[in-house]
Amino acid sequence: MQLIIVRCLTVFFLTFCLMGFNFQPTLAASLPPSFNSELSPQTETVDLAIEQFLNSLPANYYTIRTPAALKKQLGDAQTILVDVREVKEYQAGHIPGAINIPLRTLTHNLTQLSPDNKVIVYCSTGYRSAMAVMTLKLFGYENVVGFPPSFMGWQAAGEMTVKT
Repeated sequence: MQLIIVRCLTVFFLTFCLMGFNFQPTLAASLPPSFNSELSPQTETVDLAIEQFLNSLPANYYTIRTPAALKKQLGDAQTILVDVREVKEYQAGHIPGAINIPLRTLTHNLTQLSPDNKVIVYCSTGYRSAMAVMTLKLFGYENVVGFPPSFMGWQAAGEMTVKT
């Protein structure tokens, strides 16, 4: 049962993340009528991609877990901090040094992110940043991590924020 739930959620996230890349969302979301029936070649391809991605997840799930650890990472000039919240959220307050690329526009703004740099993504609570990490990993970014405490965790720790 857990495998079915993970599979459904992963297909949902893949569909959501890949829609902006001219991917056929109906293909990505197509699940066989019964999980016990024979799978189509297209579904098998999606399943294989999902399985490969899930098997590639390391123990730390691509995360920076504390504001102190984030601050240490931001000391590296090769690190790009990306706020994937909407523009109005970013303008109301963000982590210093962050650039704003809303999640829904991420695939159209990949030129702002060098695959050679470390990319750290955050949002308000961690949901959108998790989708951004998955999306960037699927696009071949090897050095991408999320900051799950996100902006709320940064603020709760009393860290400085800026408004634009």
